[in-house]
Amino acid sequence: MKLKRRISGLDLFSIAIGSMISAGIFILPGIAFIKVGPAVIISYGIAGICVLIGALSMIELSTAMPKAGGNYYFISRSLGPLIGTTTGFLIWFAISLKCAFAIFGLSFLITHYFTGLNMYFVSVTLTLAFVIINMFGTEKAAKLEMIMIFILLPLIILFIVLGFNLIDVTHFSPFLKQRTGFNDIIATAAFVFVSFGGLANVSGICGEISNPKKNIPLALISSILVVGILYTLVLFISIGVMPANQLAHSLTPVQDAAMITGGTTEFYILTIAAILAFLTTANAGIMTASRYPLALSRDKFVPLLLGKINKRFNTPVISLVLTGIFIAIALLMDLETLAEVASTVLLAMYILINLAVIVLRMSKIQNYRPTFTTPFYPWTQLISIILFIFLLCYMELHAIMIGLALVLSSMIFYFLYAKKTTSKYALLHLIEDLTNKKLTSIHLEKELKDIIHERDNITKDDFDNLIENAPTMDIEGPLKLNDFFHIITEELQNHVKGDKDKLLQLFIEREESSSTVLLPSIAIPHIVVEEDDCFTILLARCSKGIKFSEEHQDVKAVVALIGSKNKRNLHLRTLAAIAQIIQSKNFDSDWRKASSLHNLKDIFLLAERRRVN
Repeated sequence: MKLKRRISGLDLFSIAIGSMISAGIFILPGIAFIKVGPAVIISYGIAGICVLIGALSMIELSTAMPKAGGNYYFISRSLGPLIGTTTGFLIWFAISLKCAFAIFGLSFLITHYFTGLNMYFVSVTLTLAFVIINMFGTEKAAKLEMIMIFILLPLIILFIVLGFNLIDVTHFSPFLKQRTGFNDIIATAAFVFVSFGGLANVSGICGEISNPKKNIPLALISSILVVGILYTLVLFISIGVMPANQLAHSLTPVQDAAMITGGTTEFYILTIAAILAFLTTANAGIMTASRYPLALSRDKFVPLLLGKINKRFNTPVISLVLTGIFIAIALLMDLETLAEVASTVLLAMYILINLAVIVLRMSKIQNYRPTFTTPFYPWTQLISIILFIFLLCYMELHAIMIGLALVLSSMIFYFLYAKKTTSKYALLHLIEDLTNKKLTSIHLEKELKDIIHERDNITKDDFDNLIENAPTMDIEGPLKLNDFFHIITEELQNHVKGDKDKLLQLFIEREESSSTVLLPSIAIPHIVVEEDDCFTILLARCSKGIKFSEEHQDVKAVVALIGSKNKRNLHLRTLAAIAQIIQSKNFDSDWRKASSLHNLKDIFLLAERRRVN
């Protein structure tokens, strides 16, 4: 059973915002301030810039392959099942850890200000509540996210406006703590990277986003910019109004700053804002983390039970429950370790995402068709990979060790349970090109074609059915026109009624009456036969060209049509569809580069054209 595309662009923007604004600004600033002082603003800025650059590749992949499990799906289809499965587990862990981070913050507020209950008990109870909410449908959870975000953002803006005139510039001097240098700023940037980690949430649900071609790029880029601006302003206000000693020892820095700027009333308003921020992150985290076991199960890398969709609510109930259990276990970690491990895993994920784009582009897979392409390829990807490796080098050793333990555990699971032979990934296509050995099948191309149909809401019409059943030929040549017609009539007589010699004569007479070459290298010879209810298309490529006439001696693409008189309307519609497709600026190059007969058909099946149903 498939998940439905019910998440709108506004829903997606809300989920992305809600995934990023939480503990990263309502808890972490105090801990990060201890490390570098006011220069923490630079650390957050570095982390935000790295995320923006790295996310461009994620957006490209999300528009090319909007499927449940997002980043896992991209990496498994580009780098292979071992790395894909390992990454799927790692992203599931990372989003769950970030979700646990938010639940920790929410539990701290509840126990610190409102109740004296055990904090872990409150955390587990909240986790259970979020799991239950998400069981009732992604659309409902997304709408709840949007409502909370549209309450949260005005409250944060109110804090910024009220605090601006109360800034004490002496709080920014010295800008760097004593014995603090560039390395400490970078190490802090790596530590707070988790603040922007919620962006990974969005790719996990891209299989449920309506109009992904438009909504994914717009929502992700705008959410990064909005969050980056808000983080900078909130940090600036918090540092400017709070004494350094107070900020360094605060787990509620924004609320404490609000007490200074607006008294008790603003303190409670910002406490409500913090609660909403933690709620949105936790809700979005559980929603998206649960999609990774779902995606792994669809590829049979984990038990199929994890991918079971509830028929009534259209949600992966078992995967949600398992995610909730993992979050409950993660809540046993201390706060700083949670942040460090989550940041470590997220940095590794971004490295693989950018590597995936490079592999997919270099593999020249025809049906890899993102609607958003990363600018300045491959420099953007290479710079991103270097930046993320650089940040990883500054992570604490224990966080890296925990990350490596998660990687090793995932790999062991793969070899014990999930290992299977597959040729559905782009890296094999790249190796095939380099070694000139046949290693791949058409499975990945077909899968990508199906994704494009779903993404673009393509409904098959008569032309699609004709192309799918069309005989297709790849001829080296060069050929004279009559020789070419001899070859295709040999093939066509197996698909239509009629004598081969008669068909040959009709093709020759049609060409003599007027040329069917529409463009310098493309021809559409078409004939009408006496038999009723007859209509067939043949596709042919001749790499060294066909001599149609003295004027057209290098025709490489031929679409031959045979139709009966009572199929005249279909004949005209088919000619119109072909004419639209071959005038595409990429048609000629795509035709020449297509690696198989299936790829030749896909050029027609996936082309943009007016459809008649």
